[in-house]
Amino acid sequence: MDNLFLIISILSFVAIFIFVVLAIVQFAKKDSMKGKRQFKFAGISVAVMIASFIGFVSTTDSTETSKDMENQKIETATKPKEETSEEKATREAREAEQKAKENEEAKAKADAEAKAYAKAKEESVSREYKSALKKAEQYAKTMQMSKSGIYDQLTSEYGEKFPAEAAQYAIDNIVFDWKENALKKAKSYAEMMSMSDSAIYEQLISEYGEKFTAEEAQYAIDHLK
Repeated sequence: MDNLFLIISILSFVAIFIFVVLAIVQFAKKDSMKGKRQFKFAGISVAVMIASFIGFVSTTDSTETSKDMENQKIETATKPKEETSEEKATREAREAEQKAKENEEAKAKADAEAKAYAKAKEESVSREYKSALKKAEQYAKTMQMSKSGIYDQLTSEYGEKFPAEAAQYAIDNIVFDWKENALKKAKSYAEMMSMSDSAIYEQLISEYGEKFTAEEAQYAIDHLK
């Protein structure tokens, strides 16, 4: 519609120009009646042009207003609804519950994979390696021996006679509190042989004695009562 008003305004402007020119020509020919008539048509064209221009401006404003209202409706429709404090608390509780569930499932999956790996690893170990590990655990529990002492006992021709690889497997896989073993040995030396702290320490670290590490031996002496 606004384009129609614009076209009419343009045509009216052209008509005004034409009628004014014709009026001037008629007046030049001394025909005042026709000249006045052309001016009258020019005046009508002016009125039509003004009316068309007003219509064009009004239609344009109306269109812009309609577009603004439509955009406002779209923004209102797409604007997210604000949460109430109760809705927010409910949503956060659900998210926390979902996250806890996911963490629990991930932990269960990791545990299952670790157990499967451990089982597969155990099954791949030879009988002799397993026997060496069991012997190592027995020496650690019943005789409070050190890692080095157990290794030597496992490989000794006067001891268990395990291959070096089997003995090393046992030492690498045994889990034990060696400091506590050193302390138990220190107590037995102190109670049964009444040895001094210095002598006990030397006996604990001696390669001809218990073969504990210096750190393990010092722990035993520091905690000896």
